[in-house]
Amino acid sequence: MEPDGDLNPDTHDLPLRANTNHILVRHYVLDLTVHFDRKVISGVAILFLEPCSGVRSKPEDDIGPGAIERDATIAADTMEDSTKGLGKTTTRMEKMLDAKESSRAEFVGLSRVRMHTASKTKIIQASHLWETTSDSDFTLVLDCCDLDVSKVEEVDVMSVSAMSNLPLEVKLVSMPSSKWREKHQLFLLCSRAPGAQDRSSLHFNRDQWSLHVRKKSITSPQEFPRVIRIFYETRPTGGSVRWTTDQDNRVCVYTAGSPINNRALFPCQEPPVAMSTWQATVRAPSECVVLMSGEEQAVPIEDGDTRFLIWNYYVTMPMPASTFTLAVGHWYSTCCYSPLVDEGLSVTDYSSMLDDAISCSHGDYPCRFTEQSTRSQRVIPHRVFGPVCFLQKAQMGILKLLPQCLAAAHAVLGVHPFPRLDVLIVPTGFSSLAMASPHIIFLSQSVLCAATPGSGDNSLSLCGSRMCHEIAHSWFGLVIGARDWTEEWISEGFATYLEDIIWAQAQQLSLQETAEQSELKALLRWRRLSDELQNSEEELQILRPNMENTGQVSESGSTMVKHALNPDKTFMQVHYLKGYFLLRFLANQVGEQQFIDFFRLFVKKYHGQLILSQLTSDQLVMLLELLLEESELSVATMRALQRTYNLHNQDAEVRHRWCELVVKHAYTQGYKDVEHYLLHDQAMGVYLYGELMVHEDPKQQALARRCLSLVQEEMDQSARRVVEEMVL
Repeated sequence: MEPDGDLNPDTHDLPLRANTNHILVRHYVLDLTVHFDRKVISGVAILFLEPCSGVRSKPEDDIGPGAIERDATIAADTMEDSTKGLGKTTTRMEKMLDAKESSRAEFVGLSRVRMHTASKTKIIQASHLWETTSDSDFTLVLDCCDLDVSKVEEVDVMSVSAMSNLPLEVKLVSMPSSKWREKHQLFLLCSRAPGAQDRSSLHFNRDQWSLHVRKKSITSPQEFPRVIRIFYETRPTGGSVRWTTDQDNRVCVYTAGSPINNRALFPCQEPPVAMSTWQATVRAPSECVVLMSGEEQAVPIEDGDTRFLIWNYYVTMPMPASTFTLAVGHWYSTCCYSPLVDEGLSVTDYSSMLDDAISCSHGDYPCRFTEQSTRSQRVIPHRVFGPVCFLQKAQMGILKLLPQCLAAAHAVLGVHPFPRLDVLIVPTGFSSLAMASPHIIFLSQSVLCAATPGSGDNSLSLCGSRMCHEIAHSWFGLVIGARDWTEEWISEGFATYLEDIIWAQAQQLSLQETAEQSELKALLRWRRLSDELQNSEEELQILRPNMENTGQVSESGSTMVKHALNPDKTFMQVHYLKGYFLLRFLANQVGEQQFIDFFRLFVKKYHGQLILSQLTSDQLVMLLELLLEESELSVATMRALQRTYNLHNQDAEVRHRWCELVVKHAYTQGYKDVEHYLLHDQAMGVYLYGELMVHEDPKQQALARRCLSLVQEEMDQSARRVVEEMVL
C-alpha cells in the first residue's frame, strides 16, 4: 500500500504526508537527550497506534461497548494495585533500557542505511531489508525530515505484567480519564518493554518529508503493530529546533516555531486531526533548565553518574503534535507565583453570563472546563525565565503585568484552559515578537522596554498588549484549533481582536478610554493592512487559500499546507488583520458585550476540538435569505458570493435561494444556474417561474418559457397547471 505522493513538491506548499485516515498515533512517549557539543538531540520515540477502522482481523476478538468499559475500569483498578510495586518493576525496565542504550551503536551498525540521493523513488535513507517488503504491505507514514533513523522495532507490550490479560485497546484507549495517572504509568511501562522476539525489526525508509514503516506481509492497519519504537538523532541543521546562544552568550536550543513544525525533532503525525497526548523525558546538562509544554512544573532528578539532569513532562489533553514545545538553556527564573487567591486584582467580569454547567463535546480527557475550582481561578501559577541580563526588565515588566493580563483574560473568556504558564525571554534571533504554546509563551526581548522618568505605564504597552495576544491563544489557537492549517485567521484574527479587549481590561480603562484606544489600534492596523495589500502577492492575501476545498484531504489523510514554505508569508499579517477587521465588523453589528458573550458560549461548545470556518448549508440558507432582504446587490458582490461559496454545487435549498437572488438582481451570469435548477429540481423550482415572470424582465420571462417548454411533458400535472398559469 503505497502512500500518497507529494501533490506538487516544486511549490512553496508544505506536504503533510501522514496517513491519518488509516491509522492514528494516540500517545507519544519521548526519551530525548540534548548534546550541545554536537548540536543534536538523540531520541527514542515510542508511538501508541490505533487503526481508524473499527474492523478487527478476528471475529472472536469482538468486544461489546459494555465489556470494553467494564474491562477498562478493571484494568485501571488493577494498575492501582500494581503500581504499589512499580519501583521494582521500573528498576528492571530501566536496566533493560540501559542495556539497550549501551548497545545503541550496535543497532546503528546492524541497520546501516543506504543513501539514494538520485534514485527515482527519492528514498534518502532505508533499512537494509526494506526491499524485501511489498507495495501491498500496509505502510505507516509519519511526517519526518532531517532525522537520522537507526532502527524501528515492534514493542512487546504483552511482556508487561499489567498488559497480559486484556487487549491493548481496552487497556490504553478505553481507560477513563479519571484514571489518567495509572494510564500514563502503563504507557511508561509499555514504552520500556523489550522488542518483540523474532519479529521485532520493522522495515523503514525515509524520503525528504516522511518516514515509511512496514511489517512484512502485514496488509492492513488492523494487523499493524500497536506500539512501535523509533531510534533516531536530529541534525544540527534540522529546521524544527534552533541551536544558538542567549543574550548572556550561553548555549541554548529551542523549538523556533518553524513552518515545518516538529517533524525534524521527532517522527510524528503533523495533520491537526492527529490529536494525541504525550509524555517526555529530557536529559540535559545539569546547569541547564528544561522548559516544555507540560501540565506540571518538572522537578529534575539526577541521571546516575552523568552530569545530566532528567526532566519529565506530560499532557493529558489531546493536541496536535505541532503544539509540542521545548526549550533548553541556562535560563534563570525571576520568581515563581502560585496564587492561592487573586490578591490585589480588581478586574470586573466582562460578561453578564454565569459559567454554569458545561457539557463537553470533545473526547474523554481531564477537562478543566468541568472543574468547579477552575471557574474562580482568575490567575494561574506562572513563572518567568530568561538570561540574567534581562531579569530586571522582566521583573519590572512581565511579572508586573502577568497577573493583570491573566485575570483580565479570565474575566473576558472564562476558565483558563491550561493549569499553569511559563514565559521565556528567547534569544535575539527569534523571528517573532512572541509565540504561544500549551503552558509556555516565548517572548522576544523587543517587547521589553526600560522604564524612563515620566513614562509611567506607557512603556509597558507593547509588552502588555503582546502578552494579552498570546494569552488569548490559549482559547483560540490551542484549546480550539483550526482543522486546516491554512485557516490561520481562526487563531490569529481572534487573538488580535481579543488582545485589545483583554488589555483594556488589564489596564482598567474607562469606557471612553477603551473606545479611544480601540479606534487608534484599528487605524494603525488598517494602515498596515493597506500597505501589505499593495505590496504583496495577491495569492498570499487570501484568508482561505483552499477556498471550497478547505479541510479536504486525500484518501489516506495526507494534504498540503498552501504557501507554508513561502518565505514572504512568514512576515505577512493578512491572517491577523483581515480576521481582526471581520470580527470587529461583526462586533459593531451586534454590540461588543453580546459578541463577547458569544465568544464564551463558543468556547464552552468547541473547546478541545478542531473547527473550520466555512458555513454549513443551513447557515448559507440564512445568509442568502438575509441578502434577499437587501434592495440592491452589485454585480461584484454577486460574483463574489458565487465564487466564494461555490453556490452552484450546494444542496437544493441553498441553490434555490441563490436562484432567487439571481432573479431579483437580474444577475445574468447566474441565469444558467436558474435554468439548471428548473430543469433538474422540478420538485422545488415551481415558484421560481413566478419570480421570473413578476419582474417583467424580457430575458427572465423568455428563460421561464424556454424551461417550461423543455420539461412540461414530464412534469407532474398539478405542478404543470400552476406553472402554466404563471407563465402562459
